[in-house]
Amino acid sequence: MRQTRRFTQLDSVWPAGLGRRLGAMLYDGFLVTAIWIAVTVVHMLFFRYVLGQQPEEIGTTASDIWSLRLMLVFFVTLFFVFSWSRGGMTLGMQAWRLRVQAADGYSLNLKQCLIRCAVAWLSLLAFGLGYLWVLFDKQRRSWPDIASNTQTVVLPKK
Repeated sequence: MRQTRRFTQLDSVWPAGLGRRLGAMLYDGFLVTAIWIAVTVVHMLFFRYVLGQQPEEIGTTASDIWSLRLMLVFFVTLFFVFSWSRGGMTLGMQAWRLRVQAADGYSLNLKQCLIRCAVAWLSLLAFGLGYLWVLFDKQRRSWPDIASNTQTVVLPKK
């Protein structure tokens, strides 16, 4: 059973352009940075006080490094999955009046959120080409939009 909801204002939204998307990404970048700082602090405290590592030893082993990397990706993915599946927008998207929705106007399911996250990382690793794709696609879709069968739309002013 689909645990999603149908959004309103479907007739009064339009595809988001690159400028708004970049603005929302900048805002969300600050939130991602805060999440990463918090996760890193907790990770370091765990290795120091639970595992008993000396301060100069923390972050020197492969397990230290890879466990932190996995935690950073996990918690940022959790942030985006929660935001997109709940209301279709992150805090940065709210500020820029953007919403991500399924092609049929419903909120995203878990699979769509995870696909969006994975392809978003690939889009960034490809020097942003996945987001620049908005400039060439007739429906203004980015790679994450295309791969997850979603669309990023601009909401009208209240």
